[in-house]
Amino acid sequence: MGGIADGFVVVNHDEANSAIKDAPPNLSDISATVDGLAADLWPVNKMIHDNPEFGFQEIIAHHTLTLFMRSKSGWKVFPSAYGMATAWVAEFDTRRKWPVVFFNVEMGGGGKIKLLQAGAYKDHNVDISLMSHPGIVNDCALMRTAAYTAFTMEYFGREAHAAANPWQGINALDALITAYNALSVLRQQTMPGDVIQGSITNGGVCPNITHAYAAGNFVVRADTQARLEELKKKVDACFQAGATATGGSLKMTTTQSYADHVPNRVLGDAYRRYFNLLSPPHLIPENDDIDEIRGRTTASTDQGNVSYAMPSLHAGFSIPPGSGGNGPHNPEFAEAAGTKVAFERSLRVAKAPTGVAVDVPSQNGLLEKVKNEWKREIQQSPKNDPARPPH
Repeated sequence: MGGIADGFVVVNHDEANSAIKDAPPNLSDISATVDGLAADLWPVNKMIHDNPEFGFQEIIAHHTLTLFMRSKSGWKVFPSAYGMATAWVAEFDTRRKWPVVFFNVEMGGGGKIKLLQAGAYKDHNVDISLMSHPGIVNDCALMRTAAYTAFTMEYFGREAHAAANPWQGINALDALITAYNALSVLRQQTMPGDVIQGSITNGGVCPNITHAYAAGNFVVRADTQARLEELKKKVDACFQAGATATGGSLKMTTTQSYADHVPNRVLGDAYRRYFNLLSPPHLIPENDDIDEIRGRTTASTDQGNVSYAMPSLHAGFSIPPGSGGNGPHNPEFAEAAGTKVAFERSLRVAKAPTGVAVDVPSQNGLLEKVKNEWKREIQQSPKNDPARPPH
């Protein structure tokens, strides 16, 4: 239905919407707009997919995306924003109270955390944050991710001839292997949702020299930040056991931490309403609890930190997996992500959060309801500075 809002004439395709009972009034307009951009977005999609780049070095992606946004009227684009060469901001002035602001920055390395710390969200008075992520998971509106901390560990020993006088040495590799085995034993006593991962990056120089140095990279995850702190203490004890057993010294350095993602159920309800009307392969369950169970993952994201700073939607959507059935972080999934089917599903997903972004500022009281729900959820979760999760 048409009307006038804030001095703008709003025209919707009533004929299309009337065929769907209780369809949001803007659904057909949003769908038509996204479909109209598909031909322009496909080469953008292919350019980024076919030219993979490391985090914070995504020069091709940065150039491709900012060039595309600059080609669209009404958008102001700010490249290399907030001290990050590959971060950028696009802002559309709606001449209303709520300008549309879009941030783009890598997840790897905590790009969104850097934006929070730099004041990007505050600078633009951002009320809500919306994003989605593909996988071989169930389509869901309410995704809960794991709290996460990554760290390096280093053992320092003393070199000696490993055959002639091994008693004079302190074996750093033995310390690391002792800790690694202790972690394997600890895993028997961990809770569902607890994850301990690691790799050895330096195992010594050569066999006949007692290893004076050994190092590795490790990750600990848990469902909540409170549980992560408990688990991390036990993990730390395993590493200290390695140092105690061998007489070596231990240095541990935190490299990155993410908070768990706290989904907003009001935003999730709005997203689910749009998504389920767009003829997806599978409907998202209307029950919030079921949806949240389906959306639970032991993966982690810096969007978790954003969810502690403001109401957040982190929808999950499925794409057909590769021949081996693997999800993200697998070559077959990377290939599947570049297919036309995956692209078409991402377009469908783009329509649903767009609907949420339209509804929140335009429906009386909805933004307040979203914020009240966010406050309730955060009060039930461990309180932490969103830009500085526990470590």
